[in-house]
Amino acid sequence: MVTGGAGGRESRGRMLRRAPHGGTTGPSAANGQHAFDRILAGDARTRLAQLPDACIDLSFWSPPYHVGKSYERHLSFDDWRELLRSVIHCHSGIVKPGGFLAINIGDILCFPDASIPKFQADNVRRKTSSVTREQVLAARKAHPRAKRQELAALLGCSEQTIHRRLEHNNVRGGKQSMATKVLLTGCLVAEWAEEAGFYLYDQRIWHKDPCWANSRWHSNSYRAVDEFEHIYVFWRPGITQYDRHRLTPSEWAQWGSRGVWRIRSVSRNDRHEAEFPEELAGRVIRLFSPPGGLVLDPFVGAGTTTKVAKLLGRRWLGIDIDTEYAQMAQNADR
Repeated sequence: MVTGGAGGRESRGRMLRRAPHGGTTGPSAANGQHAFDRILAGDARTRLAQLPDACIDLSFWSPPYHVGKSYERHLSFDDWRELLRSVIHCHSGIVKPGGFLAINIGDILCFPDASIPKFQADNVRRKTSSVTREQVLAARKAHPRAKRQELAALLGCSEQTIHRRLEHNNVRGGKQSMATKVLLTGCLVAEWAEEAGFYLYDQRIWHKDPCWANSRWHSNSYRAVDEFEHIYVFWRPGITQYDRHRLTPSEWAQWGSRGVWRIRSVSRNDRHEAEFPEELAGRVIRLFSPPGGLVLDPFVGAGTTTKVAKLLGRRWLGIDIDTEYAQMAQNADR
């Protein structure tokens, strides 16, 4: 469950601005006390800077993935990187010592990048034209001054077929499209977390089958269908409360001590285009926060994390830059 990234940039000084004696600045504070169990609308970086020090037991969230969702299309890769890095840095003072920062994110980024070569491929089984590379080369040798359009007319095919046969160019969208950059996210997130004083404690893999069983996302390549995401769990140094009774013995055996969680995705994203299931939020909250602890989601979207936190007897706080989503999260089956 992701929301459009926090819009606008904040200076480092403003992001970490605090009032004297542990109080907070901004409209969220009242007489030195902060009201929790609610959803705040606004830039996550500004809102996080207004929270008291060491108040959060668990921050669990899923940021924009930089994969072209409507709420993130305004973000370049540099914008996306700065957004995540700055939001992680904003957690450096607000998470309790011994507390956790858990980030659910896809393991790879894919986005157009003009700086890398286009992927070349020869699709031997599913060519739409029977014209071969050898025929194109022979035609070009016989007509050395002919342009691609003229070669296409001679061979009875499209100009794109001529281009593909000559260049082995199999880029989606045609010859004018940029190549796709594939970049792992885990190392980036871990680097930003360590800069903020957090250390990688654990990771879980969320396997989203069987929702992909009938997926049509197969392509003419050797790349895998995207059917899993990662939950990276970071620890802020301090004493961590360990209570084996948070789960039953069967729950520890089935998922609490298991690295791969098989949980179906939500069947419909009708409230938000990137929701995650309540079961996923429930497992993270039960494992990494104490009963009565405070759970934060700075990209709250439709409100799954905060809804589940309340059901599990935790205090909760959500933030979203989109006022409509903030209102939706506030009203999410409470």
